[in-house]
Amino acid sequence: MSQYVDGFVIPIPKNKVAEYRRLARKAAKMWKEHGALDFRECIGDDLEVKGVTPFGRFAKTKPGETVVFSWVIFKSRKHRDQANARIMKDARMAALGEASGKIFDCRRMAYGGFKTLIQL
Repeated sequence: MSQYVDGFVIPIPKNKVAEYRRLARKAAKMWKEHGALDFRECIGDDLEVKGVTPFGRFAKTKPGETVVFSWVIFKSRKHRDQANARIMKDARMAALGEASGKIFDCRRMAYGGFKTLIQL
C-alpha cells in the first residue's frame, strides 16, 4: 500500500518565520506522537523562478511575505484520517490553532490530501 501525504502551502510574514518555526516544532511532535511517519516544514528560498508559476505568485504573497511548503506522511489515507481525528481531539491542538492565527491567516493556507503516485 502506498503512503498518503497531507500537503500545505502557507504564505507567512518574513518577520514571523522564527515564531512559525517554534509552532511547527510543537505541531511536528504532536503529529508524530499520533502516528505521522514524517513531517516536513520548508521555508521559501528560491521563489522567483522564470518560465513557471512561482510559489509566491501561486500563494498570492504580499510584500514582506514568504511561503512555507510542508507535508506530513502517513501509511495510508485511513491511517491519516485516524491520526488527524486523534490530533483534533488533543488538548494541545487548540493552543496551536490559536497561536497560528497570530502568525498567519489560515484562510490563505492551501491544503490537500494526496495519494502517492510514485515512491522510490
